[in-house]
Amino acid sequence: MSAPRPQHIETRADIDAGTNWLIAAEPRFAKAIEATGPLPLRRRAGGFSQLLAAIVSQQLSVASADAIWARLQEAGLTEAAVLLGADENRLRACGLSRQKITYARALAGSGIDYGALAALPDEEVIARLVAVKGIGRWSAEIYAMFSLGRADVFAAGDLALQEAVRLLFALQSRPREAALRKTALAWSPWRAIAARALWAYYRHVKQREGIR
Repeated sequence: MSAPRPQHIETRADIDAGTNWLIAAEPRFAKAIEATGPLPLRRRAGGFSQLLAAIVSQQLSVASADAIWARLQEAGLTEAAVLLGADENRLRACGLSRQKITYARALAGSGIDYGALAALPDEEVIARLVAVKGIGRWSAEIYAMFSLGRADVFAAGDLALQEAVRLLFALQSRPREAALRKTALAWSPWRAIAARALWAYYRHVKQREGIR
């Protein structure tokens, strides 16, 4: 199905346009959206703190990540310069592992020009972010989707998305990242809408959040 290629998801009108296109392209998404209701906009501010939050969330439940993030905020450690100056004991007291402390410091010292990212193509955004130690493709794709509003990015390595696809498409097993990335090509140019629909469906079926 051909469609004008969207660049960003900024408003409810963008969500509605992408939802309508997605349901027409893959009718099984109608089942998900009927169950979940309108999809969330899920736009966030950009910058260091958002990528730090993605690092915190890696391999943790939403509840655990939220608890650590709240402690970091309370301690005033969500700004790059402050985090760089904090000793390891202070960071570990907030719940960060040694590995995540290494990653957080690498991000804080990376010198990323967050404003310049907005003008780059999707894959170049992801390439610049994953060049920082501790920023994997999942974290880069989450940032591109939610902080930059990119419409055609899909975090295929996300376990909640994989499980939601298994449930919605009645698969025997959860698809692996490579297989899901290939499947998601059919949802271009609105793959970020498909991700929102799948996260919402995961929450509906499992009664817990799949993404913070």
